[in-house]
Amino acid sequence: MSAHDPALVARLATGLHDLQLALPDLAQDQLLSYLEQLHKWNKAYNLSGIKHIGDMLVMHLLDSLLLAPFIDADPIADVGTGAGLPGIPLAICFPDRQFRLIDSNSKKTRFIFQTAALLGLRNVEVIHSRAEDYESHPQVAIVTSRAFASLRDFVDRCDHMLAPQGKFLAMKGLIPDAEIAELPARYQVVAIHPVSLPGTSHVRHVLDIRRTDTAAAH
Repeated sequence: MSAHDPALVARLATGLHDLQLALPDLAQDQLLSYLEQLHKWNKAYNLSGIKHIGDMLVMHLLDSLLLAPFIDADPIADVGTGAGLPGIPLAICFPDRQFRLIDSNSKKTRFIFQTAALLGLRNVEVIHSRAEDYESHPQVAIVTSRAFASLRDFVDRCDHMLAPQGKFLAMKGLIPDAEIAELPARYQVVAIHPVSLPGTSHVRHVLDIRRTDTAAAH
């Protein structure tokens, strides 16, 4: 590993252990290098409301990796990726899967592009676009979102990029019953996975959403 703060190295190792993620040294080095870049750029460009690097490790890195058990196909589109979350941590975790990171904020996509290049992430494509304007060729197997407004907006704006047998993975805090009720009839929440954020008392919920005409096949 490169020279990183030993406290952050230890904290990441503990978090990965809690998540049951066995990552090679290179991946752990890349995760910490990404974190350091995010912390550095954030001082000038306000990419995140979280300012302390230790808090970023938990609330950004480990929080993003809660999605890892559900990444079982590719390509993956991460819409509204912001500073590359969860896309960059997941791309580091899955170097053999292809990720498309989409955001309409040029400041944030510039950060992602430069950081992905710095880390040598050849499986990351950075796309400066609104989700609804992005023409996806080919369509993707998974669309992820960690910070999209509502489930209805999420599926409506991203449906065109999802392959017929694909799935939406939305990260939420509490189970959003009202948002689920507002989903159009052609979508179904097929699973809600509660996941615990290491080092905190927080429980997130990963919602697996499919089109109703294909949900029965899964």
